[in-house]
Amino acid sequence: MVQTGRGGRPRSQEARAAVLHAVDDLLLEVGYAAMTMKGIAERAGVSRQTVYRWWSTKAEVLAEASAADALDELALGSEVDDPEALLSGYLELLTRFLTRSPAGLAYRALLGEAQHDAEVAALVRSTDVLGGSARRVVERALPWLVGAPELESVVARLVGPTFYGVTTGGSVDHLVPRELARALVREAVEDDRARRGR
Repeated sequence: MVQTGRGGRPRSQEARAAVLHAVDDLLLEVGYAAMTMKGIAERAGVSRQTVYRWWSTKAEVLAEASAADALDELALGSEVDDPEALLSGYLELLTRFLTRSPAGLAYRALLGEAQHDAEVAALVRSTDVLGGSARRVVERALPWLVGAPELESVVARLVGPTFYGVTTGGSVDHLVPRELARALVREAVEDDRARRGR
């Protein structure tokens, strides 16, 4: 039988949520390198055994926390029904996610760790926070893009400039989402004309 707290929710759900919040807080306070499973458990107010029941490493905890938040932070409303508005709206969310969100900071920390840890690299690939969200947006925009452009190519071109600017430590102030979106739509039209030999 699952124990419940005063609010009627299973205590295991409360403990799990506490751990996911704790890992976000610790990342901001001490950074990825100094974070430990023991520290996460202490911050969440649970035992280490409880943390290890669901996750094997701090990277797994951080990846889940980041992915869960990214679902909300990178989601566009269904009322957007224009390709430029869809793509530029997503780019605005992406910039905010990568530069100001704790979940984006967690994602960037995992990317850094993935450069020298094969297990973390596999974890980042399997959660695919950016690729998954960008694909959903591009799939919604595809009906307006002539010539049925290749999905992964459009995803890479959509995410690329912002992702590169942020992860290399450069400024993204010069990247205007509406202009990037307009260029992407224009490139899709030009690619279609080139394929048709016009």
